[in-house]
Amino acid sequence: MTQEKTRANTEAVHALLRADVLGGVHQPGERLKFASLCERYGASVSVIREALTRLVEQGLVESEPKIGFKVRSVSIDDLRDLTATRIDIETIALAYAIERGGVDWEADMVGAHHKLERTPMLTTDGPPRISDEWEDAHGRFHIALLDGCGSPRLLDIACSLRDAAEFYRRWSQTRETGRDVACEHREILEATLARDSETAVERLRQHYQRTAEILETALTA
Repeated sequence: MTQEKTRANTEAVHALLRADVLGGVHQPGERLKFASLCERYGASVSVIREALTRLVEQGLVESEPKIGFKVRSVSIDDLRDLTATRIDIETIALAYAIERGGVDWEADMVGAHHKLERTPMLTTDGPPRISDEWEDAHGRFHIALLDGCGSPRLLDIACSLRDAAEFYRRWSQTRETGRDVACEHREILEATLARDSETAVERLRQHYQRTAEILETALTA
């Protein structure tokens, strides 16, 4: 019972800490001190350490030997490397999904897109920003696209890269004016459902490249 309670605490703290890192409560490059984290999340040092270790694996936190943990830093070089790697991994996974995915995969993908299209992108309370609900629906759609690839390891890598990309997007809070993101998602879905691997892969690549270019502008500013 004690072990199950500890695991539950770790899961809860990990979820809260991850949300705070993505939400900008802890800034890029900020040192994550155990004393303040234990107080904020009401958890023991061991639970905080395990949660931070998982965030390191997800690419949201960095670990420095004999120094401790800090929120990952941001840079144009890292963003470019992340984008190129994400495109490489996800286009392979998408091609496999188109080749191997069945009717259930198609249904899940269509359902995820339906939810995304009907979720407002921006908040209405206070200064407009990308809403948590849209971010969640957005992530689920992109995961659903790849879910038919049949490779758990490939999906794990893709999810880790998505977390790192989401960190950049949420950190910048850039409003992508003049860009029809909904249309881009729709076109990716249509090509995927048509089993047109070449077109689907190219549309996914362009989708991520456009996002990276916008984030680069934010970083430069």
